Amino acid sequence: MKKEDIKYFRDLLTERLEDLLARADDTVSNMTSHMENFPDPTDRASLEEDRNFMLRMRDRENKLIKKIKKALERIDNGTFGNCEACEEEISIERLKARPVTTYCVDCKTKEEASEKALGL
Repeated sequence: MKKEDIKYFRDLLTERLEDLLARADDTVSNMTSHMENFPDPTDRASLEEDRNFMLRMRDRENKLIKKIKKALERIDNGTFGNCEACEEEISIERLKARPVTTYCVDCKTKEEASEKALGL
């Protein structure tokens, strides 16, 4: 992979990481600032449902944060852009669509077909 491609992906991943971390901080501060008493149980239930949804979203984002950090580690150790299964280079188009990927299209397709056959 070319140096300018590596720089592009490092910058992209770093920007996404910073954005996700900022959102996580906002969520924590917003959740602690809305400690109110609701006389109406429906209002309280609505607030709780919103909080649960937000926590599920942040959990998904937390998993993405971990994947981004691993991708940045792969950039640092020179393995970014190589498929973990076949060790071939992952296409730039695939990396642009999903920069945290660790599989090329062919290997990911095989993995998904195998999971489907096993009912996972």
